[in-house]
Amino acid sequence: MAILQCENLAFGYDGATVLEGVRFALNAGDYLCVVGENGSGKSTLIKGLLGLKTPEKGAIRFGEGLKSTEIGYLPQQTQIQRDFPASVREVVLSGRLNSLGRRLRYNKEDREIAARNMERMNVEELADRSYQELSGGQQQRVLLARALCATKKLLLLDEPVTGLDPIATGELYNFIKLINLCDGITVIMVSHDIPAAVRYATHILHLGHEQLFFGTSAEYKRSSLARRFLGGAVL
Repeated sequence: MAILQCENLAFGYDGATVLEGVRFALNAGDYLCVVGENGSGKSTLIKGLLGLKTPEKGAIRFGEGLKSTEIGYLPQQTQIQRDFPASVREVVLSGRLNSLGRRLRYNKEDREIAARNMERMNVEELADRSYQELSGGQQQRVLLARALCATKKLLLLDEPVTGLDPIATGELYNFIKLINLCDGITVIMVSHDIPAAVRYATHILHLGHEQLFFGTSAEYKRSSLARRFLGGAVL
C-alpha cells in the first residue's frame, strides 16, 4: 500500500494557480527528489504535504498508518533560525513537540529518542553547545536529528544542502541515504542538485508549474528533461 498518494493536486495564491496536475504515489522506503527551476512549485507542494497549504483541487492521502502530525520536516534555514539561541539538545528535543499531547514537559522516552537521534547524526558530543555556534553542516545534522524525533515513516527535506561546502554536502547526503536504506524511512527531498538527485534517489518528480515528470531515477536519466538539465551527461 502507498504511504502517500497525490491525486491531481493544484495549488494557488490570490486566485492564481501556481501548480497543477500533480499526481504520484510513493511506497514505504521510497526516496523521492523533487526538482525544477526556481518558482516551479516545489516548496508549495511541500507546504501542501505538511498541511500548511490547502489544495485548490485534488487530494493528498496518507497510508501505512501515517498521520500528518507524524512527518519529520527539515525546512530551508533563514539567518534568524541559524542564530537561534538554544542548545543542540533543546533543538533536537523540540522535534518531539507533536508527541507531547496534553503533557507539558518532555518525558524519559522523549529524551531517549532525542539522545538516540543525536548519536545517529554524530552530534551527541555537541549536545550542550549553543546551536548558533555550530558550522552549517553541524546545524543541518542537528536539524535532521530533530526531524527524526518527529517520525518513523516520512521525512520532508527542503533544500537541505543549500550553502554547505562540498564535504558537508556529501556527509549530509550520506546520512539521508542511510536513514532511507537502514531505517526504511520514506524521504521526499526538494533539491536544485539534479545530478545528486538521480544518484541518490529512487524516484524523481520534476515540476514546472505542473508535473513534467514522475518516475524512477533510471527512467528520468533517459528523459528529454534530463538531457536538457544535465547537458546530455550520462550519470
